[in-house]
Amino acid sequence: MRRTALAVGCALVLALAGCRTVPEREPGPSPYLRALALPSVGPTPLDWNRLPGRVVLVSFFATWCFTCLTDLPTLEALQKEHGPQGFQVVLVGLDLDGTKTLEPFAHQYAFGFPVLVSDEPMQKGRSAFGLIPSLPCTFLLDKEGEVAGAWQGVANHADVSRAVEKLLRR
Repeated sequence: MRRTALAVGCALVLALAGCRTVPEREPGPSPYLRALALPSVGPTPLDWNRLPGRVVLVSFFATWCFTCLTDLPTLEALQKEHGPQGFQVVLVGLDLDGTKTLEPFAHQYAFGFPVLVSDEPMQKGRSAFGLIPSLPCTFLLDKEGEVAGAWQGVANHADVSRAVEKLLRR
């Protein structure tokens, strides 16, 4: 009797789970891509309209963060390797004085990818990415703009490259 009741209970739970409706995703770019609608500085502007359909690596950093600076050559290499296949690195600066620090920094290093200036809500954790727990903090977005991977600290070039290649093949 107890087994029958358990079986009926499980069947009922599964049937009710199947009745659940999945909310429709809002039309247009994902919330993660929309969160990147920020001002850019430096020689490589962000062409925001080209992000949908691309694999995007978003790296949050600050100019005062030594670990962030050591990650920049890896980001530069990833952009050169995978950019022609539909990949885009986007650097988001969390420096509190924003453009004042980030603009000369971006021009000095002349990155081959855009450098964005975070806004105050993003600095306080009010964005699609939420609170950034440590720097650097990197998110890998698939072609639909959804998070497919994330790293805290310096990202291993080989690991990130493999993840990017996998998403580019999809």
